[in-house]
Amino acid sequence: MNPRTRFRVNTPTVTHETIDGESVIVNLGTGNYYSLQGTGAQIWALVEQNQSAEAMIACLKHCFPAAAGEIDLCVPRLLGEMLEEQLIVAEPLLGAAPLRPEILPSPGAFETPALQKFTDMQELLLLDPIHEVDEAGWPQKKADVTV
Repeated sequence: MNPRTRFRVNTPTVTHETIDGESVIVNLGTGNYYSLQGTGAQIWALVEQNQSAEAMIACLKHCFPAAAGEIDLCVPRLLGEMLEEQLIVAEPLLGAAPLRPEILPSPGAFETPALQKFTDMQELLLLDPIHEVDEAGWPQKKADVTV
């Protein structure tokens, strides 16, 4: 990965929430949803900070020095998967975004991050009427009809 690249959440197409160490991510364009737990949720928190892969690796190595070799391999792999699923966007790194490690979940034990993909709600998520919004927004009051 290019060290002069940073990553951000692919908003507004992607929405997400992190609860109790699990990041749940929904791609509203595809209807797929995803789960990242443990170390994966920490990497997601770094993506939310618009960090580069290099900064993410350095931060994780600080939290898990014994897993340095594995971190070098798993961070680019996970970022590649998230790019492929259109969950994140790569952008040029114009300036160093301040790293805020205090917002990361507590490290616990290192576990190889895995992006879990779920497609079972795809049809339901794509049927959501919020997808049929025009410039006027949603919901809209129907015009009075005189008979």
